[in-house]
This record gives sequence, structure tokens and C-alpha cells, in this order.
Amino acid sequence: MNLKTIAEKAGVSTATVSNVINGVYNKVSKETIERVNKVIEELNYSPSATARSLASKESRIIGLIIPNTDNDQNFGSDPYTAYVVALMEQIVRQKGYYLMIRSVIRSKEITSFANTWNVDGMVILGAYEDDVKEIEQVLKDIPTVYTDAYVESMPIACVGINDYKGGFLSASYLLGKGHRKIALVTPDTEEFGVIHERYRGFCDALSKRGITLNPEDIFIKQTSTEGGCDAGVEIALSGRGYTAVAAMSDTLAFGLNMGLQQGGLNVPDDISVIGFDNLRVSRFATPAITTISQNLEEKFRLVGEHLFNMIQHKEKYAVKETLDVEVVERQTVKKINNGKMA
Repeated sequence: MNLKTIAEKAGVSTATVSNVINGVYNKVSKETIERVNKVIEELNYSPSATARSLASKESRIIGLIIPNTDNDQNFGSDPYTAYVVALMEQIVRQKGYYLMIRSVIRSKEITSFANTWNVDGMVILGAYEDDVKEIEQVLKDIPTVYTDAYVESMPIACVGINDYKGGFLSASYLLGKGHRKIALVTPDTEEFGVIHERYRGFCDALSKRGITLNPEDIFIKQTSTEGGCDAGVEIALSGRGYTAVAAMSDTLAFGLNMGLQQGGLNVPDDISVIGFDNLRVSRFATPAITTISQNLEEKFRLVGEHLFNMIQHKEKYAVKETLDVEVVERQTVKKINNGKMA
């Protein structure tokens, strides 16, 4: 069976059938798409991906690179990454493409990936500036969109959020609720990027109120539920009298809640917690986690929009999109009056 058979039965040209099969819907009416798909279904036709790739010189594969993943880690255990993968798969699938996922320790390791696989486009999560320089030398003309990459030395297409404002809002919200003895749970803050900016905003908000975040108030943990849980136990047993804890991700905050409870503290009656990201895990935790919200759906809609614009027009371009953030109040922060929970 071939395209000609489908075209004759549907009463259209072979070019129209090809457009429908390849997801090029801007050239075909909705009624025609439905008619062609109905014939394809009736004839049980399944196009060869290899043949399509050879004919069009396109693989219809989008590479998604997940950095900072050690060999013994499973990215699916991180609610943030798992949701991002789900969003990207849906966006790519709706365009008639396929998603190929690669986890790496550092983003620059994708050079071998790009040389091995004929991908039509790439989405790279959270790359550092030095890595981006190496990546761009290899990817060259491959349409590429980065997320959350702080790169000042070269033009790239990147979609991110106002991380500095997010950190500032996190501290300001706790201060507004009367908290002064605050701990912070975060990955390493030294390398310039997402966490560094959140940390900088957090410290600036405290500084404006004359409060200094001391080294002993900072609990450095890898972004994982286990890391948050360990921090919660340490904070509960520290005896330092913290009334609130800020976590630089909801994944950490979720584990933090469990660790604090294991250490004998009840959230929010004994200690308050605020997260960052507004993941589903924060909404359905018990108690539901107050957090700094970033709009992940809008973020990756923009990623997809820029990526497929590049693919369609066969050229890369530079763009910077920075989305706003906001506080989402739930159940894990209580107001303090004179050092006591209200």
C-alpha cells in the first residue's frame, strides 16, 4: 500500500496525504485531515519512519537533554523533571514528532549525542554558560532552545523565569508573616545560574530587613525528596529555634515536610515551610505546600513555539523570554506574633 492508494480513496493529492501523515497541517483543511485520517485508519496504513526520514532528510526526532543526572540517578524520581518530560512529549507529539530523551551529568556531554543521532531540534534544560559555549560549537545549525540558562556571552534562544524575584518573594513572604529565624534548604549556590539567582534574591530580601543568613542556616542538599528529608531531620534536631524554612524547589520542600515530622516538628504548627515551582506534588501534599509558582505550562509552550518556528523556517535565532513568578498560599506557613505561632 502507498500514498497513491490513500490519495485516490480520499479524493486528494498524494502531496496532501504526505502533509497529513507528516503533521504539516497549515496546508490542509480540518475536514481534509479528518477524511485522510479516516482512510488511513480504514486501510490500517502505517508509514515507515525510516522511509519518511530518508525521503524528507528529516528524522522528526526532537532531543530533550536533562543535565546534572549521575549514572545511578533516575530522572523520573524528580517530580519537576518528570512533569517537564510529560509536557515536552505532548507538545512534540502534537506536531507529529518524536521525543528522544538523554540524561547527562553536564550538558556539554550531548556533543556525542548530536553527532550520533540525526535530530531535527533540541531542547536543553538548565545548561551552564561554559557548557553552552561548547554545545553551540557542535549543534551549529540545529534548532535549539534552552531553558533556565543564564548566558551573557552569546545570543541563544532561552525561556526562563525571574528566579531572583522568586527568591526575593520567598523570603519577603516569610518575613511578612513575622518570621525572623529562617533556614534555607538549597542545592549549591555558588555556580552562576538558577539557584544562585534564587539565593541572591532571598538574601537581598532578608538584608533589607536587617537580617543576615549565616552559613549554619543554609542546608546544602541535592534536589531530591531524600535530600529534603535529611535536611528536615537536621533542622528539627538542630536546636536553633527556626520558625520557618524555605526550600529552593518543591521537591526539596516535599521531603522537608517529612523530615521535620520525623524530627518531631509539626508543619505548620511548630515550623513553617515554603517551596518553589508549584508542582503537583505541592498541591496534593499533606499539608498542601505554600510555594513560589512558575507557570511550567506556559514556559514549555513558548519553548515549543520557538523550536518549531526554527524548524519550519530552517534557521536558528536568539530570543530571551523571562516569565513572572508569584506566591501561592496554601497550608504550610503560619503567621507569627511575638515569636509565637498565631
